[in-house]
This record gives sequence, C-alpha cells and structure tokens, in this order.
Amino acid sequence: MSDENVWLRPRKPARQVLTIERIVAEALALLDEEGIDRLTMRRLAERLGTGSTTLYWHVKTKDDVLDLALDAVFGEAELPSGGDWRARAEGLCSAWRAAMLRHPWSITLLDRPMMGPNALGRTDFLYRTLEEAGLPDVRAAAHSLSTFVIGSVTLQAHDSAADLTEHLRPYPTLAAHGLAHDWAATFARGLGYLLDGMSVIAPVGQPETARRTCGPSD
Repeated sequence: MSDENVWLRPRKPARQVLTIERIVAEALALLDEEGIDRLTMRRLAERLGTGSTTLYWHVKTKDDVLDLALDAVFGEAELPSGGDWRARAEGLCSAWRAAMLRHPWSITLLDRPMMGPNALGRTDFLYRTLEEAGLPDVRAAAHSLSTFVIGSVTLQAHDSAADLTEHLRPYPTLAAHGLAHDWAATFARGLGYLLDGMSVIAPVGQPETARRTCGPSD
C-alpha cells in the first residue's frame, strides 16, 4: 500500500539540468581519459546520466562536441595582464602550450575551423598585443608564434623515451645535441629567440636611434 502512495514512496534524487557547460565538462573528461575515438554521443549521454535524445537537443553531432571541447581548451589559457607587449605575448603562448599539453588530443583538432569565443578572443588578444608593439606585419608575427607553439607541443606529444644513442651514431652533430631534452626549457628558449627577433623591428620601447638602425634603408 505504501508503494502506491505518492507521499510515502521514496523520492528519487533530482536530475541535474543538462547544460552546454555540463556537456563540455563531461566531454573534456571523457576525451582526457579515453581519447577521441572513444567519444560517441551515446557514451557521452550515458556519462551525463541522460538519454541521447536529450543530448541531441543541445548538440547535433560529435563534431559539435569536439568544437566545443577544443574551444574550452583555449579558454584554459588565461590572458596575461600587465607587462609590456613581449611579456604578454610570451605569457599567452606559454599558457596555450600548457593547456594543450593537459589535453593532448586537442593537437589533432587544430585543423578544424576555430570560431569559438575563446579561440577568437585569444587570437584577437595576440594580434592586438603585436599591433601595440608596432610590428609592420602583425599577421606574419602571430602566425610565427602560433606555428611555433603548435609545432613544439606536437613534437613533445610524440616524444619517444627510447635510447637513440646507437641509432644517431652516424649523425654526430645531432647526437652531440641529442633528441632528449627539457621540453619546457627548450620551448622557453625558442620562444625567446622569436621574440628577440621581433623586438629588433618593433618600434615600441626602442630609442629613436635604434629604430632608424633597424628600419629599412631609404
């Protein structure tokens, strides 16, 4: 009798409202744990404790989920505040690298159109920073920095721990410098080289004599 009475029947725990934020958070967790190949709409719905139909009401395809997850990774790269243009550019590149390394699967998605607010916001920040430096070709400078970050993360993600000493013996120069190294230190040094070059032609912060020396001849 008690099971038939609504007031005496045990209450089921209330379901959490499904939101885009919850979907993205769970998708990130699934991707981090199992990778892109294991991400399916059905599996994601199960982890969210909902039905596929409800999930499809918010996102239409797996590609939608991947686009949202990738933009969330960009969102983890905090925008630097304060400092000169070089410090801000360095801070953003370092934060972007760290975010992608926390989510290595994101590297394989960088050929997708990145139209989310986090990706566009950080790209705009980088362009604005380089524009404030007075660089003559902001697009080329931004492309150089982003390509360096992507390349560095890709190489680190595919780094092999194997001992290549014997394999590299016929290549003495390469063997002398080695393939095994401190990735963080190498990234910081390489980024510094790029920014050093940009600083030479950036008029902001340079004395007038340096600008005349570094600029094109008349």
